[in-house]
Amino acid sequence: MKLYWAPQSRSSQALRILEEAGAEYERVTVDIRAGGQDDPAFRAINPMGKVPVLEDEGVIVAESAAICAHVADRFPQAGLAPPPGDPMRGAYFRWLFFGPSCIEPAIVQKVTGLDIDKATAGWGSYALVLDTLEEALSSVGPWILGETYSAADVVIGSGLNFGMMFELIEPRAAFSAYVERFRARPAIQRATKIELQAGA
Repeated sequence: MKLYWAPQSRSSQALRILEEAGAEYERVTVDIRAGGQDDPAFRAINPMGKVPVLEDEGVIVAESAAICAHVADRFPQAGLAPPPGDPMRGAYFRWLFFGPSCIEPAIVQKVTGLDIDKATAGWGSYALVLDTLEEALSSVGPWILGETYSAADVVIGSGLNFGMMFELIEPRAAFSAYVERFRARPAIQRATKIELQAGA
């Protein structure tokens, strides 16, 4: 496996899921500050010119949540996804894609001050996203699917960690406790160390 990534970017999720899975992988740094994403060789891999991108035996997977889903299914022994047919599979997919489809656009809406009718916004509103997530984390726990940690936690944990670090998400008690548990995981700590060393 080969991960095209950049430190301190959305690549964090991909790095974290690979560490959680115990995967053997090669990291290829794309210097996005120097325009590396516009290199024709990289554009041939991902025409969007975005990181992360995972190359797995000739299969190219782009988009962080898609990479998380791919890695979780590729390494079933890591237990990062309910298997097909499991009743938790629906909730797993819901939360796996809640990050890019709800948390991220809600943060963008808050930061930019865009006035978007919640009836037409796929995420509803910033407040609705946070309330929904808070209720879910308060009613199940310690993870988004209950007792079982999954790739969905990599996505949700990464989103909350980023949002709270930059004061874009209110530090509600349920969020703070969840992020503390997330940061304490050995794989997350390994990924953080890799990122810090690469960004130094």
